[in-house]
Amino acid sequence: MSLVLRKVDGGVLLLTLNRPERNNAWTVEMEQEYFEVLAEASADAEVRAIVVTGAGKSFCPGLDMQVLAESGATGKPLTDQPRRPMTFARTVPKPVIAAINGACAGIGMVQACSADLRFAARGAKLATSFARRGLPAENALAWILPRLVGTGVAMDLLLSGRTIQAEEAAALGLVERLCSPETVVAEAVDYAKDLATYCSPRAMGAIKRQVWQDWEDTAEQSRQTALALVEALRSEMKEGSASYIEKRPPAFPGLSVALTEERTTRTVYPA
Repeated sequence: MSLVLRKVDGGVLLLTLNRPERNNAWTVEMEQEYFEVLAEASADAEVRAIVVTGAGKSFCPGLDMQVLAESGATGKPLTDQPRRPMTFARTVPKPVIAAINGACAGIGMVQACSADLRFAARGAKLATSFARRGLPAENALAWILPRLVGTGVAMDLLLSGRTIQAEEAAALGLVERLCSPETVVAEAVDYAKDLATYCSPRAMGAIKRQVWQDWEDTAEQSRQTALALVEALRSEMKEGSASYIEKRPPAFPGLSVALTEERTTRTVYPA
C-alpha cells in the first residue's frame, strides 16, 4: 500500500498522507516516500503547484508513538538510512499548500509550517506538542514559527505545547484560509490551479526562494537578489505582459529542477 497517494490534475499535484488506520501518524517509511515524491515533483515540468493533505479525518498528529516506543525500548535509531531534512518542502521550487483536514501536531506541524500556505478545516486541532513530550522545538520550527506568527505567539505555542483549533490558528496568522471540513482540500486545489494557470513557475520559484532565503540575508542583499532575478526572468516578463495586453491566459513554460544536495541544505533555485 502506498503511504502517499498522488494525483495530478490541471498542473496541480495532490498528495495524500495515507495511514488512516493510524490517523496518518508519521513513520520513516512515510517520510521517505513523501519526500521522494516532492523531489520527483520538483523535476516534473507538468507539476506547477502541490497540495498535501491527510487521508480520513487527520492531517498528521506527529510521529507514530508505537514507532517511538519501539525505538526507545531497543535504543536503536528510527533508521540507519540517510534522511532528508524535515523541512524538505521548503526546498521545492514550487508552491506547496497544506490542506489541514484534521489533527496536526509535532512533525505534522513541522510539515504544515514548511509549506508555503495553510488552508485548514474549521475545528481542526493543531499543536507543536514538543515541550509536552520533553523535546525541544525540533526541525527548525523555532526558526520558522516566529516568522509566521511573531515571537510572542511562537513562544506561547512552543512553550505550552497547547492545542489550538483552526479558528484560533487563523486569528494568530498561522492559517491563511479557514474552510469547511468538506471543502478544505477542494479549496486548496482550486487555489493551486489558479497559480498553475496564471502564474509563471519560474517566477513563483524565484519568489519562494526570496521569501524563505531573504530572512537570512540583509535588506540590501535582498534588493540585489531581486535585481538579478528581474534580469533572469526577462522571457517570463515578456510573456506575462503580452498575455495581459492580448487578454489571453499566459503560456508560461513549466519548471524542472533536480534537487541537489546544495538545494536541500540551502534554498537556492535557478531563475
